[in-house]
Amino acid sequence: MAMNRRDALKNMVLMMGGTMVGANVILTGCAPEDRIEGLDFSDSEIAYMDEIGEAIIPTTDTPGAKATGIGVFMATMVRETYNKEQQETWIRGLNEIRDGFKKEMGNDFMSGTVEQRTEYLNSLNRKGRDIENEDGPQYINMMKDLTLLGYFTSEIGATQQLRYVETPGRYDGCTDYTVGDKVWAI
Repeated sequence: MAMNRRDALKNMVLMMGGTMVGANVILTGCAPEDRIEGLDFSDSEIAYMDEIGEAIIPTTDTPGAKATGIGVFMATMVRETYNKEQQETWIRGLNEIRDGFKKEMGNDFMSGTVEQRTEYLNSLNRKGRDIENEDGPQYINMMKDLTLLGYFTSEIGATQQLRYVETPGRYDGCTDYTVGDKVWAI
């Protein structure tokens, strides 16, 4: 099943209303001029981002975000599509998760259980959604956006989590939906 990732990304961003961080780059093809020069992520940082993604979309009866190589996807998107301010927010977020998790849970994020990671990220998500808390961790939204985008535009997400038809067929605007059915891939 061949997939055109670029078209899938554009469609996903358009579907989301172009609200995703870095959406302008995907839509226009122009990278921001004000980026951190030489920004690169180590293998351990990519593995760390894999685990963050896996806590957001865990493995169940279908593969989770880690199986899609979400850490590499995140690193590429941050490096290529985020401006300097967004990149700094991302890096600060990675550090704050690492430090905050250790402080709250008493161990390193990488050695924490899936339940601990999920619990901690959910608490950050609640703080990030709190309108009264302007200092909330906005980077958690960036991480969720990239995880969802990377997962659902990957071959695994589109073919195993969603229903995917490789070749466009006829348009059927009145398709029955049964609760529990997979949604259609783009």
